[in-house]
This record gives sequence, C-alpha cells and structure tokens, in this order.
Amino acid sequence: MECDVAVLGGGPGGYPAAIRAAQLGANVVLIEQDRVGGTCITVGCIPTKTWVQTAHAMKEARDTFAQIGVRVSEPELDFGQAQTNKQGIVDGLVNGITGVVKANGITIVNGRGAFSGPNTIAIEGGEDVTFRSAIIATGSHPLRPPVKGIDGSRCVDSTGLLEIGEVPGRLVILGGGVIGVEFASIFRHFGSEVTIVEMLDHLIPMEDADASKELERAFKRRGITTHLGAKATEVAEGDGGVTLHYEGGDGNRGTVDADLVLVATGRGASTADIGLDKAGVDFDKRKGVIADRHMRTNVSHIYAVGDVAGVYQLAHTSFREGEIAAENTLGHESEMDYTAVPRCVYTDPEVAAVGLTEAQAREQHGDDTIVTGRFPFSASARAQMYAEKGGWAKTIHETRYGELLGLVIVGPQATELVNAGVIGIGAESTIETVADSIAAHPTLAEAVKEAALVALGRPIHLPPPRQRAKAAAR
Repeated sequence: MECDVAVLGGGPGGYPAAIRAAQLGANVVLIEQDRVGGTCITVGCIPTKTWVQTAHAMKEARDTFAQIGVRVSEPELDFGQAQTNKQGIVDGLVNGITGVVKANGITIVNGRGAFSGPNTIAIEGGEDVTFRSAIIATGSHPLRPPVKGIDGSRCVDSTGLLEIGEVPGRLVILGGGVIGVEFASIFRHFGSEVTIVEMLDHLIPMEDADASKELERAFKRRGITTHLGAKATEVAEGDGGVTLHYEGGDGNRGTVDADLVLVATGRGASTADIGLDKAGVDFDKRKGVIADRHMRTNVSHIYAVGDVAGVYQLAHTSFREGEIAAENTLGHESEMDYTAVPRCVYTDPEVAAVGLTEAQAREQHGDDTIVTGRFPFSASARAQMYAEKGGWAKTIHETRYGELLGLVIVGPQATELVNAGVIGIGAESTIETVADSIAAHPTLAEAVKEAALVALGRPIHLPPPRQRAKAAAR
C-alpha cells in the first residue's frame, strides 16, 4: 500500500495530523493498533473527566443544594451507572472521530505498525505501507518506579483504575502529580478514604507555588491525607488488603493500609518496538523521539508529535503538533509555539494556568520587574451563587512593557476561565488590556479582570491594599 503520508498512531496527535494532511490534498494512511482516539479518549482524559462530573454532582447534591435552597435526600453513588455513562461517552466519541477520519478520505489500517526502513512501515499480519512522509504519534504508557511489590495485583495504573467494578474503601495514590490528584479528588467524593504519597515537597510540584499550596489546603479540608517528601519503599499484600511502606525526607518511616494502590508516577514515551532504529530516527528512551519546533526528526521526511515527542503530555498540545507536522509534510514551514499552552487540573477545586509561573517569571525577568495581582473568588458574586468561595485568579506581568506573562486560577470553572489567558498571552496582551476589558457581570470571568486591576493598584471590588493588610492582620 502506497501513500503520501503515513501516520503511526491514531490518538490526539495522530488523527488530527491525518485529517490536516488530507485537507491539504494528501493521500493518507492512519495506522492504529487499537481504536482511533488513543489514550486520551479511550482510557485517559475523557473517561477520567466523566468521573469528575459524577464526583461534582455528588458534591453538589451532598453539600451545595441545601445552601441554595434545593432539598434532596442523601445522594448515593450508583457506580455501575457511572461506569456505563463513562463507557457510553467514550464509545460515542470514538465512533464519531472514526467517522470524521473516514469522511476525510483517510484509509485506516488496524494493526500494530513498525518501521522496516526509512520509507516503509510493516503492519503485523497485514500489507506494508510505503510512504513519502511519516508522522510518529505512538503516545505514551504508564511508568512504575522500582519499588518492591509494585507489580502486585492490588497495584493498578490509571487504565486499571478506570476498569474497577466497585469503589475501594481505602485508596492510596503513589504520586501527587496531575493524574494522582485528579483521582484523589474523584474518589474522595465517591466516598473512599484517600491518601497521597508524593516524593517531592508539594502536590502538582511543577505548577505555580501558590496554586500547589491552595490545593494542599483544600485537600486537607476535604480529609485527603498527604505524605509529602515521602518515597515509597515497598508494597506488601496481605489478607484482603495492601500496605504501602514509605520513608520521609527526615528518615522516618511509615505505612499506609489500603484496598488498592494507584501508581501515578508518570508516563513514558512509547518508542519500543516501532522500528525507529530501522528508520534512522534519533530518540531517547526516557524523553522520546527528538523533534524540532517543526516537529521534524533528524530524518527530514519523518515527524513526531504528541506524548512520544516528549514536550508536553497534553492532548491539546498533541492536536496542534499534529496539524503542524501535517502541514510540513506537504511543504509548509509551520512552527509549534508553546508560549501559551494551558495546563489544567480537574480537581476540586480546579487548577488551571497558562504561561509562566511566578517563580519562572522572576527567574527570567528579575524580581524587580514582576508584579502579580490576585482576586479571591470570595469577593465574586457569581462564585457565591455557585456556593464556591475558595480560590482566586492571579495575573503575572512584567513592568517594562506591561506584558501579561502568566495567569493562574484556582477555583470554580478554572479550566474554562484560563482560555482568557491563552488568548491574551498568545496575542502578547498587556496587563492594561486585561484590566480595561469589559467582563460580563455577574460572571466568574470577572475574576481575571479584577486580578489585573489589583496588579495595577486600582482594585474596584476589593479595599485598598493597606486596608486589606490591616484586615488580614486582625
């Protein structure tokens, strides 16, 4: 089988690449060993966020409805229906995307593919695919640390957790990154006793420090136990349960008993057994395929996108990388820009950010040139209507040009609100542009404008800074 562009992998990097190449007139073959949609749709962000919605509904029925004047009986989780709903959404999206791919005239080859040369992909049990250009989009897989007993039957990764038949009474989560904290938040609302063991000193340690601390405080209020700066040393299964042993940074040792352990210690690029050496493509076993901002590898007609390219492990960056690579296979010189990539954490409260963290901004621009503004949702009328008073929006800008460098939001609908920062930073907007914008009232989005006003020293819905400092000291 011959084609202009062969795409190896049908996830959020691969299928957009195939569609964009087809839009540009290429004859495209999409090779996928499972279902079109990849990890994100089938066993990642879509099923997980479906559970998030169930968890939010449980919270609202249990805590929020009474406050806003709606009386319901004590909510009860129907986990079987939650699973049915999750799978129905996944199946519907897979079928829909598969239909879109086919509607674009793309040939889908179901089977495991591996390069057999710089212009050929061998299909296990099928016909070889010969191409002029290829795009590698094989994604990533869960990693497990070298801990004794970590491969036991009661230790699962995120894929395994999504397949369970009942909610565990006690869940230990190894890893306090995005995957770990999202499942911690979900299962606490589902009724589990949840404990997080994280090797670093903070949850979501790569995020803005203020956001990490805010999430830690919220989790503490919700009864989620965290052991930070703690390294797992052993997992031991016993009668009807499992015990995770850990060692803190101070050398003290401890244990946590559970019914199930979620291993959420990161994901690695899926580069094994896809014939990269036969194609002559350079890669790093830990970081993935090495590609430039055009998504081009060292082999000029082969590109790499998504998790396997190792820049961001986010579906939405994969989408854009796929488009960039596809355009370049057809002679364009499109370039990937990572300046304004949104980073979203679907916990309760939600955490979302774009651009630089405060620490990164100070490191790159100098302490004296960075100003932040923060507006609490406790001062937002719309947030109070949601019965949500925790969290805030925070702007980060530099004073030489007034350019907006970062936006961090913790609180209700943060993952929706952050898009204002995506557009603002992408357009190189100034803090004045944000502050002087007209935000609809009453909305949660007002918090972004109000944070910018605080940064400029002219808040409207907060008292002057000196009065706020006095009030805080009381």
